[in-house]
Amino acid sequence: MKEFNRRDFIKSSSIMAGISLTGTASIPSVLSGVDDHIKIALIGCGGRGTGAVVNAFESGQRVKLVAMADAFQENIKTSYDNLLKKYGDKIDVPDSRKYVGFDAYKSAIQDADVVILTTPPGFRPLHFEEVVRQGKHAFLEKPVAVDIPGVRRVLEAAKVAKQKKLNVVVGLQRRFQNNYKEAVKRIHDGLIGNVVAGQVYWNSGGVWVRPREPQQTEMEYQMRNWYYFNWLCGDHIVEQHVHQLDVANWIKQKYPVSIQGTGSRAHRTGKEYGEIYDNFAIELTYDDGSVMYSQCRHFEGIHNRVDETFQATRGRAYISAGNQAILWDDKGNEIFRHNAKGDPNPYAQEHVELFDAIAKGEHRFQDIEFSAYSTLTGIIGRLACYTGKVINWDQALQSNIDLSPDVYAWTANPKVLPDENGFYPVAKPGIVTEPFI
Repeated sequence: MKEFNRRDFIKSSSIMAGISLTGTASIPSVLSGVDDHIKIALIGCGGRGTGAVVNAFESGQRVKLVAMADAFQENIKTSYDNLLKKYGDKIDVPDSRKYVGFDAYKSAIQDADVVILTTPPGFRPLHFEEVVRQGKHAFLEKPVAVDIPGVRRVLEAAKVAKQKKLNVVVGLQRRFQNNYKEAVKRIHDGLIGNVVAGQVYWNSGGVWVRPREPQQTEMEYQMRNWYYFNWLCGDHIVEQHVHQLDVANWIKQKYPVSIQGTGSRAHRTGKEYGEIYDNFAIELTYDDGSVMYSQCRHFEGIHNRVDETFQATRGRAYISAGNQAILWDDKGNEIFRHNAKGDPNPYAQEHVELFDAIAKGEHRFQDIEFSAYSTLTGIIGRLACYTGKVINWDQALQSNIDLSPDVYAWTANPKVLPDENGFYPVAKPGIVTEPFI
């Protein structure tokens, strides 16, 4: 097997060989013709997708929703009806541009200038490739993949997107949040010295469960309960905790060389929780010897925590999604505290800046690369906990385990199936089996 390292990682995949680069030297114009609206397509019409469309509508630009796509017709109807109540003048989606099914994304992309990708993340590489092939700007919800071959596909597509000067923003909204931006800038400027350690947390009570219905095929059941299956979600260390892992990498301005950790199903053990763990604790080791400790869990009825702390040679820092940011020197004196008054909502701000760049014809955003590597950090963390081994970053890049189904169809089976009692196989550290790595 070919040996990969970080330098040649994004050269390793030939999956994007068919993407044309002809005629793409300039930023795609979206304001030509009679209608000067920026036309958007929504692919993945759940709550997050609907919210992203609202963010786009309120970006301050002339934006119009012209196409919607989803695997399920009722998702499109619910999203469309909810948006129509308040934003009817910004919506032009006749039934002919409401696309349903696994291939619906291809048609929706054709209709738009900007594409919002908010399906379960297992589809992100496939959909992003098509967005780039068709030469459209994009907003992608995080994470951008669920396995290492998927990360390679995204990075290959990102190279083409950069050549085509496509603006790409990913929903790691802390990058657009003022308290994070101000604290990280001061840390990078050396206010507290060199960061040597840190702790990042997403400990919460977990998410929804949707009961199995008698008429459902296995594919439909897993699609509707996508959070509990790795080919769709990547486990919550990837789907949710990617935010904190991205902050750790952002602070360090690099990626870990190895990851180790532990995890299990200690609380959410029923068959309705599919194959994923409910807790992870990992250590990210960087090439300068610094270590970031990461913790995420889905336990109900216990202390929750979503924030980050860092220790440096001349002080320490605390940052949280609740708009807090405090820096202290090595004697414990406070030397910076963020004033959150007037701060914009970061979920909205990422769209404000994206659509401003598009309206002005500027190529400003190429968020996909760091987003892919932070996604990869979560994936390697999952592998470390599932296997119970120390996973070297460069070694992990050799993985060719593709978690996606061989066929996307309602009658086809995903790769991981339940036993006769309805329980799905769960990774046991020390016992390495292919479906998990």
